[in-house]
Amino acid sequence: MNDLRGGSFRTVEWSPSGVVMLDQRRLPAEEVYLTLATPEEVAAAIRDMAVRGAPAIGVSAAMGVALAAVRARELAQADYAARVESACDLLAATRPTAVNLFWAIERMRRLHRSLGGEAPPRAAEAMMREALAVRREDEEACRAMGRHGAALLPDRGTVLTHCNAGALATAGYGTALGVIRAAVESGKAITVLADETRPFLQGARLTAWELAKDGIPVRLITDNMAGHFLSRGDVAAVVVGADRIAANGDTANKIGTYGVAVLARENGVPFYVAAPLSTIDMTLASGEQIPIEERSPREVTHLAGHPIAPEGVEVSNPAFDVTPHRYIAAIITEAGLARPPYDASLKGLFGQANPARG
Repeated sequence: MNDLRGGSFRTVEWSPSGVVMLDQRRLPAEEVYLTLATPEEVAAAIRDMAVRGAPAIGVSAAMGVALAAVRARELAQADYAARVESACDLLAATRPTAVNLFWAIERMRRLHRSLGGEAPPRAAEAMMREALAVRREDEEACRAMGRHGAALLPDRGTVLTHCNAGALATAGYGTALGVIRAAVESGKAITVLADETRPFLQGARLTAWELAKDGIPVRLITDNMAGHFLSRGDVAAVVVGADRIAANGDTANKIGTYGVAVLARENGVPFYVAAPLSTIDMTLASGEQIPIEERSPREVTHLAGHPIAPEGVEVSNPAFDVTPHRYIAAIITEAGLARPPYDASLKGLFGQANPARG
């Protein structure tokens, strides 16, 4: 079978000129790459959703910290250290929900502080290598998730997904779409039903785009059609990604995921979450403690720059909702599957994983 790594594109890369990333705001109309020369530019790209998806945000943040180190390597040690710490704080303030962001920044900060006695040029080189390791490990984790999750999908059937949890949301291959890719690679005949995912349209603009690039059959539906197809028995499974998973299995993902999970349960369709261990926040007992990002009202009132609502109307725009663990049949990670009760099974997975990812 072909290796469906996620088409010909790369989501985020390191280059001598800076961090190179595919500008996802321009898809599907244009495939444009940004070269970000400063940590401030990386932070703006994360905040403005040029790059999005929890694992991809974490990789981008790690590279942003490394970029600060490389740009400051000719400074005196105290000034170098201050620049790196400042970059960590700057990047941590970009988006509040996706825990991979904070996991990656903390990993880079720990390394930075452990290198306090090193000359800045040598320390900066080590920081760059660490950021590249974060990227490499993310793609390896996605492929492992794919292997673990593919067995859950039918030999033939339709799988529903919400938002984009593919190669565009990671360093490559994808989490939820990685499971689907792995199933297709193994010879399974899978068709994907992709929710459009209002208001930012990640399903319409991104999921449909990358699956089409890989030649995986995909049908786009509006968000309010999911119940229709689930009730007709047209969907064999639902697979989504995650931005933060609490210790009890409660999962924050793109707004609208909770509704899909309830509809799946009502219609007897298994609902799976695919996410790396870096998405699991064992410091939070439940999803009630997950911070939910509120984004600009303009994302709701405008479409492609054109108004679709009365001027001045009051708007709520939470970017995520939380699916209670009782609706989740399994959580797919690079270390294997977690099943209820999640407070025990998730904890057990960390003992099987690479300590660097725990």
